[in-house]
Amino acid sequence: MKNYFKFNLTGNKLFPIWLLFMVLFLVPYIYVQYKLQDFKGGQTQHPLETLERLREIFKWYGVMFFLIIIEYAIIFFIAKLSIEAVEYKEKSFSFTGKFGQFLSVYIPGFLLSIITIGIYSPWFTANVISFFAKKSSHDSTNLEFKGKGYDLFLIMLFTLVIPMIILMFAIGIIAFIIGMRNSMQEPSMSPLTILFTGIMMFAIFLMIIPYIYYASKWKINFNYKSYNIQWETTFWNSTAKIALEILFSMITLGIYTPLAVLKLYKYFAEHTIAKSETHSKRFGCDIESGNDFLFLWGQLLLGIITLGIYYPWAFCKISERILGKTFSEDIEIA
Repeated sequence: MKNYFKFNLTGNKLFPIWLLFMVLFLVPYIYVQYKLQDFKGGQTQHPLETLERLREIFKWYGVMFFLIIIEYAIIFFIAKLSIEAVEYKEKSFSFTGKFGQFLSVYIPGFLLSIITIGIYSPWFTANVISFFAKKSSHDSTNLEFKGKGYDLFLIMLFTLVIPMIILMFAIGIIAFIIGMRNSMQEPSMSPLTILFTGIMMFAIFLMIIPYIYYASKWKINFNYKSYNIQWETTFWNSTAKIALEILFSMITLGIYTPLAVLKLYKYFAEHTIAKSETHSKRFGCDIESGNDFLFLWGQLLLGIITLGIYYPWAFCKISERILGKTFSEDIEIA
């Protein structure tokens, strides 16, 4: 028997928080970006002018840092409302996390990530997910996130950092060779340069796919009651699926993207298993590709036309539609 989820949040309830997000973060953020553009490309000759210029740049980056704090503070309340709006088997999820508790996790982690040039970010990510899991409960039982920051660090190291270093080294050598050849020709883009640029972009695309897969699989690792909830997937099938959907999105200039997201959601929902010693459940989603694709695009277009004002209603309607088609059901343990 399939047990479907429900999502009960409405746009009217979410709108006041979204309005705060637009007023306190989005509009000031756009203004700060505009001010920072004034400092790009300009040249100063006098040392005092250079010093004043640097002072202004640091001032605006300080404002940017403050705005990021505001952004995630508002996201906390959006997450709280969203978690409490999820219902399963006629029982709603509850969230007991306090804003002060969230800041005690978020601010130190964010600062350490900046100070360590991103090295601490895997542990920061694990702590944030763990916070929301511990404070979320269903049927009087809290969730527990089992992912470790060290594991995500290794994923980043072996799927992003090391391949990127190797790629940049190879690019440097090839670019030097191409530069030597082009110096003997006219300064226009040579066919060799165009080919090299295309190969480089394709290599970066291929490199990102394993990271998306392993990082996403790392995030789906929770304990609930006697169950452990994880993906049961294979690397090649999953990365091929991700690559194909991203490729279609790129070829169609983004038009296909909502359907790509739907298909990936359905694929990985069907590969999510909750296991205990005596029982096992699988998840799934009854996506209607054509109708859901048009519905998503309709909601997204309304959000664009209204300059983001409609977003709370779009978010709630999309979540209600997709989560309402998501289910779990018991399966026999072989």
